[in-house]
Amino acid sequence: MPTADTRLTIPVLLGSVRRDRQGIRAARLIFNALTERGHEPVLVDPLELQLPLLDRMYKEHPKGEAPAQLEQLATLYRRADGFMIVSAEYNNGIPPALKNLLDHFLEEYFWRPSAILCYSAGQFGGVRAAMQLRMTLAELGMPSIPSLFPIPRIGQAIDEDGTPKAEGMARSLGRFLGEFEWYAQALKHHRVAGVPY
Repeated sequence: MPTADTRLTIPVLLGSVRRDRQGIRAARLIFNALTERGHEPVLVDPLELQLPLLDRMYKEHPKGEAPAQLEQLATLYRRADGFMIVSAEYNNGIPPALKNLLDHFLEEYFWRPSAILCYSAGQFGGVRAAMQLRMTLAELGMPSIPSLFPIPRIGQAIDEDGTPKAEGMARSLGRFLGEFEWYAQALKHHRVAGVPY
């Protein structure tokens, strides 16, 4: 179990606002797993936030005048140790709600790792979107860890409450989270010591 020094704050960014979205299952899976490992996951749901299409980034608003939901996210992101990205695959690409959610911020992501949990209704598990997402996350200053966690046929792989049903999923998820924790702990340590600029 993590100590106060090793406990991580991890926003879980859900990338879909569709009416019948399956990604909420994946978000619950990762939220539950992070909680069981003693961390503090925080679900960031664009459906609940109802962010407008990007007009001004958070930093472009005069100090104290950003919309309340952006201020709330900025406060969360500043204390985050890493980001868990839950992404579907729309036409081989990143869901627009996820791109919109990500693009409202920049400096708040710096020097923190990300990890990609991707999914699809079909057999590829969202990996084609994940390849594009890697480029975006690196540009935002939160490069993704080497491993992905793809979930094919998500409706059959995870229950609505986030319980894994696919054989071997819990074991694979443990390895994925262990890798993410390693990167998050390393960068947390170095942020305290100071960043290059």
